[in-house]
Amino acid sequence: MNEQLTGLLPLLFFFVLMFGAMYFFTIRPQRKRQKEQEELILSLKKGSKVVTSGGIYGVVEAVEDTTVIIKTESGALLRMAKLSVVSRQL
Repeated sequence: MNEQLTGLLPLLFFFVLMFGAMYFFTIRPQRKRQKEQEELILSLKKGSKVVTSGGIYGVVEAVEDTTVIIKTESGALLRMAKLSVVSRQL
């Protein structure tokens, strides 16, 4: 019985090592990006220059519970989901 357990230890160590690598290379960066996105959405206010996931550049005119109204360069007002804002315009 002890020999069988000794044979399984390297396999168990390998699985633990693979899970640790997966955590540091996939799960951790994803959580970091998610936190940055949440901080961006919470910091939106009138006058913020933003870029949406659709590539639309504009200035925030109003912020509501789940939506934001963006004014584009042409003067058009667009109501979009807050989650569609992906970054600030530099």
